[in-house]
Amino acid sequence: MQARAKAPALPDGVQVEERRIPGSPGAPEVTVFVYRPPNLPANAAAILNIHGGGYVTGSAASYHPQSAAYARELGVLVVGVEYRLAPGTSFPGPLEDCYAALIWMAREAEALGIDPARIALVGDSAGGGLAAALAQLAHDRGEVRPAFQLLYYPMLDDRTALSADHAGRGEFIWRPASNVLGWTSYLGRPPRMDGAPEYAAPARRADLTGLPPAWIGVGTLDLFCPEDRDYARRLQVVGVPCEYVEVPGAYHAFERFVPDSAVARTFTASALNALRRGLGLG
Repeated sequence: MQARAKAPALPDGVQVEERRIPGSPGAPEVTVFVYRPPNLPANAAAILNIHGGGYVTGSAASYHPQSAAYARELGVLVVGVEYRLAPGTSFPGPLEDCYAALIWMAREAEALGIDPARIALVGDSAGGGLAAALAQLAHDRGEVRPAFQLLYYPMLDDRTALSADHAGRGEFIWRPASNVLGWTSYLGRPPRMDGAPEYAAPARRADLTGLPPAWIGVGTLDLFCPEDRDYARRLQVVGVPCEYVEVPGAYHAFERFVPDSAVARTFTASALNALRRGLGLG
């Protein structure tokens, strides 16, 4: 069983509550953390924050600072989802946990004090891959329509794990061997060129029409740079508004390791401004 860290008290008036919500049919309950800033407006916008970790590690609890910062800086309600991890739970379990959290937010919108039409999907790395897949799944199921997707260096394409030449990318933090492990664990078998289950690898989706507006950011030394650049381009081609930010010389998750650097501050500010626009925050 995956260990769960308890939510700590957070500064600056942000309140956090741990909840257990219904999982998808046949799946266990899902743990979520709900972050509420002081003076949350009525009918507020909301964020579903999906943590990274290559599908095999990480936790929503470890993202308390980021989730609380979104709540505090944007004046929105934030929900962090503690999805099950691979290889203990392979696809589609983790994605279905995220979908359960999204549906819960929409169905409980009145009780939560949020506008179900203003929910953004936010994720980094594997969390970005899950957010992108969740946008596709929500579009097709038609039960709730996310307003925006904010994807930090998302892990979108299992075919990247099959490439032998990465042009010098992936030398820091998330390397090719890590990528093979992550995708193999998530898929429940090694990646292969002939296909992946629908929604498992968002980059494989042929038609991106009708998906929510997006912001995608990645560094040029990140292993995911080519797949992210291509996904952004394909969104733009079919008319989905997509702001693409590519940071020269930046590696995977650089803004987490050097958050006070000028390049990280600019990158983070771009993401926050995109969220403000995407959620109609002015």
